Amino acid sequence: MAKIIGGVATSHVPAIGRAIAKELQADPYWAPFFEGYAPLHRWLAQARPDVVVVFYNDHGLNFFLDKMPTFAVGAAETYRNADEGWGIPEVPPFTGQRELSWHLINSLVAEDFDLTTCQEMLVDHAFTLPMALCWPDQRWPVTVVPVCINTVQFPLPSAARCWRLGEAVGRAVRHWDSDARVMVLGTGGLSHQLDGQRAGFINRDFDRAFMQSLIDDPTWATRFSIPELVEKTGTQGVELLMWLAMRGALGEQVHEVSRNYHIPISNTAAGLMVLATDD
Repeated sequence: MAKIIGGVATSHVPAIGRAIAKELQADPYWAPFFEGYAPLHRWLAQARPDVVVVFYNDHGLNFFLDKMPTFAVGAAETYRNADEGWGIPEVPPFTGQRELSWHLINSLVAEDFDLTTCQEMLVDHAFTLPMALCWPDQRWPVTVVPVCINTVQFPLPSAARCWRLGEAVGRAVRHWDSDARVMVLGTGGLSHQLDGQRAGFINRDFDRAFMQSLIDDPTWATRFSIPELVEKTGTQGVELLMWLAMRGALGEQVHEVSRNYHIPISNTAAGLMVLATDD
């Protein structure tokens, strides 16, 4: 059976892509952010994942407000990105792991999750930038399965439901008849709000409490409703739902490899956590 070797949670701010394109990693503004990824790169070299399941949210490239599924799973042979208007260069295409995609789709539907199945799918910066932060040379050594969660248009799935989605994905991966080593990637957040009266809002205390909870009390954030999470983290900070889904997939026993928290990056609290499974 396949093995989940660990999970990574990271922010996906579009400005990161521009910084990569302009080679600003050592710039004083950006250095504290990019330096946090060195332990991740060392862990990846040792852990050697074969497949990455990516929990992310689409910002209008593949889905728009007229058609916004709550959960969508990619089942394509190849995933590409396109110009979103942020000035982020396109990256090399990603190779899909269609066997695992269909295994996940069938398993999740059997557990009463209603999914949109995408046999063609564009992936935006929420997918591409975290992958580029994991593998800066952008020579992807892994195949991928995109799992998209709606955090854009209300009604949003609850934190508890996203946790259960992650748990169900974890069960499905562990029952996949393969010897693949699978990493789970959760992208987005942390606290930030890009518009309205609270534009620029960052909640350092909540962010740090949430990150620690993924070690000490992983379901802690599921106690909050979506309006409560928006109040605590900002309109876009609710992207922590992807972090929760990632953590739910890992199972009970994990140990922390590294973490980094840096503010602000483009008015966003940027976080990174690397978690390895203990089994």
